[in-house]
Amino acid sequence: MKAIASSFASIVGEENAVCWENIELSRQELILQAMKPGIVPSCIVIPDTTEELAQAIAHAHQNNWRVLTCGNCSKISWGGLGTCVDVVISTERINKLIEHAVGDLTVTVEAGMKFSKLQAILAEHRQFLALDPTAPESATIGGIIATADTNSLRQRYGSVRDQLLGITFVRADGQIAKAGGRVVKNVAGYDLMKLFTGSYSTLGVISQATFRVYPLPEISGTVVLTGTALAISQAADTLRGSALTPTQADLLSSQLVSNLDLGKGLGLIACFQSIVESVKEQSNRLLEVGEKLGLQGRIYSATDEADLWQKLREQMHCDVTDSEITCKIGVLPTAAVEVLTSVEMGLIHINSGLGVLRLEGEGEVVKMRSLCESNSGFLTILSAPIALKQKVDVWGYTGNALQIMRGIKEQFDNKNILSPGRFVAGI
Repeated sequence: MKAIASSFASIVGEENAVCWENIELSRQELILQAMKPGIVPSCIVIPDTTEELAQAIAHAHQNNWRVLTCGNCSKISWGGLGTCVDVVISTERINKLIEHAVGDLTVTVEAGMKFSKLQAILAEHRQFLALDPTAPESATIGGIIATADTNSLRQRYGSVRDQLLGITFVRADGQIAKAGGRVVKNVAGYDLMKLFTGSYSTLGVISQATFRVYPLPEISGTVVLTGTALAISQAADTLRGSALTPTQADLLSSQLVSNLDLGKGLGLIACFQSIVESVKEQSNRLLEVGEKLGLQGRIYSATDEADLWQKLREQMHCDVTDSEITCKIGVLPTAAVEVLTSVEMGLIHINSGLGVLRLEGEGEVVKMRSLCESNSGFLTILSAPIALKQKVDVWGYTGNALQIMRGIKEQFDNKNILSPGRFVAGI
């Protein structure tokens, strides 16, 4: 093990090639959540630049060492369990701001930059990146792209891949490659940004990314409606078919509504962001819809609103216990209420039908996966005890594209050294 670490020291320096036994215990525990039991990597390598990252990957490729890549480890427990990992390579120190084109509404940053730091930089110019990742304080840009991690803001702004304009990445053989560009209207080359988003670093290691950004809205207001499943379903249908333009709009399970002290029954939460007059008008119109359906309603603003969204995130993405499981789902939006009435803790975006469930035990996972699939959807396990991930297929993929996926993996990583086992069907 020490020999492997020493061989990387000539690339990144001795202090940045740390033997496994010298890594702090808390970090060891996080990393082991991404691997099958019994697998212990030799060391963690922490390059400072894209060039060092490329040299480190090339060195691993030459020696056929399998690599698990990470940033700040905020979502390292997501995805399948890694197999035969020899080295962990972290991009946490590749974290510089490359360019912020304020007038063009684009920003280019290195993959290790924390999302919270990037938002603070953009806020100085009254702009923001329209993503809301699971762990905003600790998540890195590279990790957000690798796991396609965004939540309620997809209602207005779309997913990670919709906002990603360009990437720089290190191939499995250590070569540095680029795709896309730094402008919004860019049509050059293959759209590798969409391919890499959500690939769990199995195709290459992202070192730099360019996003479109947006002006900060003048004001924000959030409407919460609670009541019977039928009335909430009707309210959601009305909102979907209306001229209202919420930036976030989700359906909430009854237990989640209760935990947040919002009332009783299912819930609908919608955030409006714009100029003062627009937010006030849209919020009142949604409240009127709720009143006509016999729903309880309230408008949250300022600190109360921020606290509400913070508590909602905490409720849905708390630490995994010995038995608790966090899953990402997708169903037809019209089936969202049916799914939420079948679980205690769940949230589904009203337009996309994507959402998050918190479940207990293997039986509930199998039951909910069957329900999602019967509604033209899917259920993927994000965080769960390792023992359960060994028994239940994490991805639950039933489509017909496995041959294509394996072919793409072969083209990008024919030695299978990048995050082996982390993606669909053990890719």
